[in-house]
Amino acid sequence: MLEVIHLSKSFGGFRAVSDVSFILRAGTITGLIGPNGAGKTTLFDTIAGRYRPTAGRISFLGQRIDGVAPHQIFREGLVRTFQIPRPFPAMTVLENVMLVPIEQAGERFWTNWIRRQTVRREELACRERAQEILAFMGLGALAGEFAANLSGGQQKLLELARVLMARPRLILLDEPGAGVNPTLLGTIMDKLKELNARGITFLVIEHNMDLIMTLCDPVLVMAQGKLLLEGTPAEVRCDTRVLDAYLGGVPT
Repeated sequence: MLEVIHLSKSFGGFRAVSDVSFILRAGTITGLIGPNGAGKTTLFDTIAGRYRPTAGRISFLGQRIDGVAPHQIFREGLVRTFQIPRPFPAMTVLENVMLVPIEQAGERFWTNWIRRQTVRREELACRERAQEILAFMGLGALAGEFAANLSGGQQKLLELARVLMARPRLILLDEPGAGVNPTLLGTIMDKLKELNARGITFLVIEHNMDLIMTLCDPVLVMAQGKLLLEGTPAEVRCDTRVLDAYLGGVPT
């Protein structure tokens, strides 16, 4: 589904991502781990189109996307979330989700006057889908609540609900467990498993090793901008290079 070949991204003289290559298979939940500063978020931003690669190429569903604008990559079904959710705080949960679909007829000024029935049908369909997604995410009862009033874990669920409105094929998920209490974390993990069973592929940055080892296979390990290792959770857990780079060295 996703092919990253010899990808590098530099900022001035600093190379944040250095010659990274991997292939993401459709239908997987792949973990991406590494210490702070390893280049994980820069890799996400480059895949999603925020940054143009310094070198290398990225292909999604057989088409090159390196250097393509983020909104065009979004249209193709590759979407991302952020470690810190970014809802519109003064809008309701339902309104936040309904904003996502692109090219709705009501976005064009004159259409609201000359094609009112079309606008109305689209809005009703959008509302119905948003309500279905919120119910699936366990947020149905909070549809009328302002997004600013949600807890950190609920905002993570809202962030995932918003990307689901885009009908994604691949989701780049940035630290879904950060700042989430154990109960909501279990809910998030269950939803990811169910969405994956429905055909959505995930690439997940996460520092919660229990989540990674339970949910992800394979696991990619980055350190100092480079891809250190790709393997099963068991292989990653036992690799001395991971212990050195990510866990601070092998105990003596």
